[in-house]
Amino acid sequence: MKETVTAESLHPAPGAEQYLALDLANSAVALPGGHRSDLLGTPGGAERWLADRGLAPADTGLLDMCATRLRSLRDHVRALLAAHVAGLPAPADALTAVNAALTRAPAASLLHWDPARGLYREASHPVTQIVEHALAVLAAGAADLLTGPDAERLTACGSSPCDRYLLRHGRRHWCSTRCGDRARAARAYARRTRPAAD
Repeated sequence: MKETVTAESLHPAPGAEQYLALDLANSAVALPGGHRSDLLGTPGGAERWLADRGLAPADTGLLDMCATRLRSLRDHVRALLAAHVAGLPAPADALTAVNAALTRAPAASLLHWDPARGLYREASHPVTQIVEHALAVLAAGAADLLTGPDAERLTACGSSPCDRYLLRHGRRHWCSTRCGDRARAARAYARRTRPAAD
């Protein structure tokens, strides 16, 4: 039985565990056969994605408007990553969107007391402010990635149709073993079917 590939079934691309912004960029992925999978496609999916990364409580009650804003930031981060990988100037609208996300959230988590936990810091905001904080953290991660020492390792997956980004390690330029196998199989097929030179 053939395994169904979804964004959920893919392992994080190299670097995505270090940079949440890279994980955000890869939260929608092109799959073989012209299919797409989007972890942020619904408010529930977006809430799970944020909660799994510690960016929002699991019971946030994310609204469609908030999921749309998260997807919009993802699109802008992807535009910045694509421009960087291609050696092109950063798109002005993407810079504006990322900078807007950086400046909307409060800079500090508040200090709270709980008898079971003791003192702890946490943003305690309504849903829209929780999302503002998550967007700011993700935007800061994108800025850190694109301006830090790992920026030169940023690349796009070299296996079509995959459109994920990763941090290159050595010569590896695939986001997963599956993509590497698919690229090698495509090259082998091309060699076998290439017409012989006269």
